Amino acid sequence: MTIREALTQGTARLSAAGIETPSLDAALLLADLLKTTRTRLLLDASNHLPDETRRCFAQSIDRRLAGVCTAYILGRKEFHGLDFIVTPDVLVPRPDTETLVEAALAISDGRAQPVLDLCTGSGAVAIALKHEQPFLEVYASDISSKALGIARENARRLLGNAGAIHFHEGDLFAPLISKLCFSLITANPPYVASGEIPGLSREVRDEPLLALDGGTDGLDLIRRIIDGAPAHLLPGGSLLMEADPRQMTAITLILEKKGYRDIRIYQDLSGRDRVIAGRVPAWMKKWNRLFQPD
Repeated sequence: MTIREALTQGTARLSAAGIETPSLDAALLLADLLKTTRTRLLLDASNHLPDETRRCFAQSIDRRLAGVCTAYILGRKEFHGLDFIVTPDVLVPRPDTETLVEAALAISDGRAQPVLDLCTGSGAVAIALKHEQPFLEVYASDISSKALGIARENARRLLGNAGAIHFHEGDLFAPLISKLCFSLITANPPYVASGEIPGLSREVRDEPLLALDGGTDGLDLIRRIIDGAPAHLLPGGSLLMEADPRQMTAITLILEKKGYRDIRIYQDLSGRDRVIAGRVPAWMKKWNRLFQPD
């Protein structure tokens, strides 16, 4: 059997099962087994495929058909040009979330400043920001110790030093030093409504529930982040959050009610509202200090 024949068979099996990207998935799985690139795979398409590799490829296709996402089979996922380790302990980084990175980079505008990434998971957003702008002082928190283990390993591999990001384990802002403040806070929190989770695809349902379930309307964590961010933002600092496009109107109203200004929505590559930003005015910081206990 040649590489081309194996790809054709694998693609046909995935396509028959309704997999959205059958040819891409088949190529990624086979290229990984052959320790090569997708481009090289096509150039070598007429080459003979060893029997052991063919069996392993069939097993990988079987796992994909069983609902395991390609990223978990490979153990990695590309995000913002970087190759991240992923396991079932972390959410798989998605292209939509690159909108969050691009918005944060635009707001930071090349200035050295402290940044916090909440619900960091695999560390994709925090590490992408630090990789793009090394002068940023980046902090990241997550409630999952297993996720932080993956994030630290990704920082070590992609930044050359696990300590390049200040990782903190705990619930949102809880593990941070109380007086630590940031110019920018990013978050890709759980925002799927609890009732919608059973209707998600099989592979998404296999991702950590903790990283998906946003409560009854999907906004539980988002409300908490909006409430807590002003105490950790410098005057004029910004909060950026990824969310479902259908939630943007509700989130805008919550931000306005809490006193955020200059609210802006960023679209993803498909033109859908994906990231929302709000700025904390100076008076809001004074108000928070006035009512916070010493």
